[in-house]
Amino acid sequence: MSTFDSTKTSLRDLLKDISLGKIQLPDFQRGWVWDDDHIKSLLVSIARSFPVGAIMLLEAGGDAKFKERPIEGVQLAIPSRAEKLILDGQQRLTSLTQVLMCKEPVQTYDHKKKILKQYYYIDIERALLGEENYEDAIISISSDRILYKNFGRDIELDLSTEEKEFENFYFPCNQILDFSRWELGLINYDASKFLRYMTFRDQVIMKFHGYYLPIIELKNSNKKEAVCLVFEKVNTGGEPLTVFELMTATYAAENVNLRDEWFGNAQEGIKGIQKCLKEQSSLLEIQPTEFLQGLTLLNTWENRQEDINAGRTGRQIRGVTAKREAVLNLPLSAYLKWKDKLQDGYLKAAKFLNQESFFSSRDLPYRTQIVPLAAIMSILGNRFLEPKTYDKIARWLWCGILGELYGGSVETRMALDIQELIDWINGIDEEPSTIRDANFQPVRLGTLRSRNSAAYKGINVLIQREGAKDFFWKIAIKDIDKNEIDIHHIFPKRWCEDQGITTSRYNSILNKTPISYKANRMIGGIAPSRYLSRLQNHDGVGLDDAGMNEILEKHCIDSSALRADDFESFIKLREGLILKKIASVMGKPVLKADDSMFSDEDSDI
Repeated sequence: MSTFDSTKTSLRDLLKDISLGKIQLPDFQRGWVWDDDHIKSLLVSIARSFPVGAIMLLEAGGDAKFKERPIEGVQLAIPSRAEKLILDGQQRLTSLTQVLMCKEPVQTYDHKKKILKQYYYIDIERALLGEENYEDAIISISSDRILYKNFGRDIELDLSTEEKEFENFYFPCNQILDFSRWELGLINYDASKFLRYMTFRDQVIMKFHGYYLPIIELKNSNKKEAVCLVFEKVNTGGEPLTVFELMTATYAAENVNLRDEWFGNAQEGIKGIQKCLKEQSSLLEIQPTEFLQGLTLLNTWENRQEDINAGRTGRQIRGVTAKREAVLNLPLSAYLKWKDKLQDGYLKAAKFLNQESFFSSRDLPYRTQIVPLAAIMSILGNRFLEPKTYDKIARWLWCGILGELYGGSVETRMALDIQELIDWINGIDEEPSTIRDANFQPVRLGTLRSRNSAAYKGINVLIQREGAKDFFWKIAIKDIDKNEIDIHHIFPKRWCEDQGITTSRYNSILNKTPISYKANRMIGGIAPSRYLSRLQNHDGVGLDDAGMNEILEKHCIDSSALRADDFESFIKLREGLILKKIASVMGKPVLKADDSMFSDEDSDI
């Protein structure tokens, strides 16, 4: 005998039952935690008829009796016994109930967990431009329904009254499921807008009216222990649906199991893309959503090329993009066409990164920059090995790293880079914007203290990429087990503190270099002049000053200043040596500390 039923229910009927208290939460459900961005993303998904996942309900009664409570935002005039309880889908249903059914502002959070009280609107004219514009068309606005600019001095958008809504042509989301009163008000205010509104109603509003959610309903014959176990298995603590999960649901309708494609399936003999990539240590942390971004870059780049070859110009040429909206719109045919090529592109990217001395995922300054790199490799194939092509890609990579241009939201930069870099490689004179935008200020060297920052990681790799050897083992850093290597002080911390040197100065990357734990233990907290002698005269080493000085030189260390225990001269000279390397890989001059130009051709350091 089955312990559950599966069906589907219209969004409108489901939210109506929630507002009447027929569907409530069991007492073990935690609070609503979705933030403003997640709510808007959910609304976009429904407006585009994308799947947002199944809802799991429990038939009330039976052995599994729990204390009940209405969904946040629902005020019941008379306490009501629930007919069904929500096991999975609380975040989605609460968001939709508050936005679509409640007239009060929605209490949510921003990305910093600051409490917000928001109303949600749809920019009618922007929405009518097409589904790809829904992410920008659906907005949230504070409880006074006024959006300010210039630090609150000027009003950018005023929706504080119905008349203002009509004037600005913004539709309130809390009218979506009962729009008759609002549209009557629009006719009375400005009948000339009604035909445009009717088109919007048919294209957008009716998507909500015709939206059905899959429902899994556990019968009340289930034991309480079984219900709790099911809840623990299905509940994700309010985590949002990822692009990968949405695309998995989309492709499943066409008999392609995206989860098996990525993670593999031993029973079906499917190795999985992830396992192939993880064979390269620099690709260990590549995420499935990033792979889908790469596919979207390739698909939209190909569309652009087709438009250019067809003689189209201006807005007729489709743009290259890696934005979430475009990823969700990636057709299965494009996935099937590009997936193997992109997988090979990632493997070529790993080979390229190894050539540039990035040997593991922890070395990578930006994982996001690997997305366009792999896509570019997919397009170029083995052409990336051609010296001129290789050098151009290397310049682009290092400018992105040392210019610190691939942090935060970088979808626009990814899209520009793939088209501009390919064009540059193919003979267009103009350099990619990432190369043009990149700038490194020498003062930055004194502020780099976190090994997690991109420039810090990049400079660390720069120091060891030309054969830097360990102070103790006297072999190349790259040939030593990564677990044995770390970035340590050159002038020891204890010595610096004894000399009154501030923490901010001795902790900067100018006083750090990659060496083994063995070498670091021998350095201890003594002056450089003393630990160099200890390292050189250790049993079995026997290295003279010239040999040790050669090792120091590869680490961008002036041996004379180090042996003289002269911290100030050491810092100044090392800054110049590192800047020379930076200018070389970026292929452009940087500024010296005195604001004069410095390039890799300068030799007076």
